[in-house]
Formats: sequence, C-alpha cells, structure tokens
Amino acid sequence: MTLAFELAPSEGCPFGLRLEAAYTVDGGGSPREGGLAWTVRATNTGDAASPYGVCPHPYLVAGASPLDALELEIPAERFLEVTPDRLPPVEQRRVEGHDFDFWTPRAIGATEIDHAFTGIGFDADGEAGVALRDREHGTGVAMVWDRSCPWLQIHTGDKQPPAPNRLGLAVEPMTCSPDAFNSGSDLVTLPPERSTPPDGASVP
Repeated sequence: MTLAFELAPSEGCPFGLRLEAAYTVDGGGSPREGGLAWTVRATNTGDAASPYGVCPHPYLVAGASPLDALELEIPAERFLEVTPDRLPPVEQRRVEGHDFDFWTPRAIGATEIDHAFTGIGFDADGEAGVALRDREHGTGVAMVWDRSCPWLQIHTGDKQPPAPNRLGLAVEPMTCSPDAFNSGSDLVTLPPERSTPPDGASVP
C-alpha cells in the first residue's frame, strides 16, 4: 500500500514536496525478512532547493508486561541533551555512565526518555536496530533501519494522570537531528525535481 501527499508551498514553508509512504507486510522468518516494512520518498516539486527531513513515529509493544519490565537495546553512543520545558536541544552527551546507556540490553525500569540519539552502530550491511523484549512472556519486537537515518528518537510515552501512561515505546529513526532546519545537522537539501532515495525501516 502506498500513501501520497502533495505539500503545497505556504507561508513559513515555501517549498513544494510530493511525499510517498509505501508499506508492505511479510511473514518471513527473520527480522530482516518478515514483519511490517515501510519506505518514504520525497520529490521536490518546486523551483528552489528544499530542506528535508523525515521521521516515522511508531510505538512498539513487546508483550503483556508493563514498559518498566521490558528489556531495551539501543545501539547509540550519544544522546542529545534538552531543556526540560519545551525540549530544545542543548548539546550531545555520551551515553556511557548515563541512565540512557542501553548498548547492553537491560530493563527500562523507571527511566523516562524523550531524547534523540546518534552515533548509531550500523552493521556491515548498513543496518541498525532497536530491540524490545518481554522476558517474562518470551515475546519481543525489533525495528531495523538503514544509514539514511543517523538519528533516533526514543520516547517512553510518559503522560500526566489521568492520561494513559507508558503504554508503549516510541522508536523513531530520523534522517536529521531535531531542530535541523536551524542547526543544519544532517539536513537533506533536495534540488528541484529531485527525489530522495527511499528511507526504509521495518518492524518484525
């Protein structure tokens, strides 16, 4: 299935883009063969170069156990520190020695995360993945993406009562950093009539 949208130039965003998101479901046996896969392609339909970034926004649920009990693995060396009010970026920090260090899989516990990560550990095939496991029930889920997304947003879904709290884990591969339109960090500049390579991710 493919969904498409024509983004017309407007005040504050004077760029024209055609966006296409394609989804496939496969029952294959391995994380790279089965599950839900999607790609996103953008085409500059305007007459000037356009800044571009994209970020899928799924929530992962690994099993019946609460989020705090789930085991998380994130292959990232650094995270982007933010202010606690509206989350504007401050600086990059290493995960080593921090509560956000999930290189070695461990339970999430009470850790609250709403941060971007980078320094992603891609394998020889140019892929990286986040794994979420429910050890008690023997279930789990993983997301795999390619080098087109050197950033990753993780959010533990923390909400203030009475809103539902910590019901899943947002795992969001990103082609650029937060606030990239201002910082330029990994921002794609798309010339007129040019398309991005399809940015791909899958959830087995």
